[in-house]
Amino acid sequence: MEIDPFIFRLSIFILSIFVGYYVVWSVTPSLHTPLMSVTNAISSVIIVGAIIAALSGSSAGNIFQISNIFGFLAIILAAVNIFGGFLVTQRMLQMYKKKKK
Repeated sequence: MEIDPFIFRLSIFILSIFVGYYVVWSVTPSLHTPLMSVTNAISSVIIVGAIIAALSGSSAGNIFQISNIFGFLAIILAAVNIFGGFLVTQRMLQMYKKKKK
């Protein structure tokens, strides 16, 4: 009996959704700031891959290939994620500072 590769990958994806949900929601609030920093680091690796995808196969005549378009879209989304993550991290760190009287 052979398992369909699509069903196998779909079941792994669904299982990872449940595991990720329970892992993220069980984190204490004091650990959210370090986790945001790690997420920003992962997004920076994603943006390097997106730049490679955006520049792949670009010839002088046709720059609107599907890989270029998706690579550019991935650059935009990863950049928003990185900068938004840094803003949220800075705001969370401000919450832990003592207020001056």
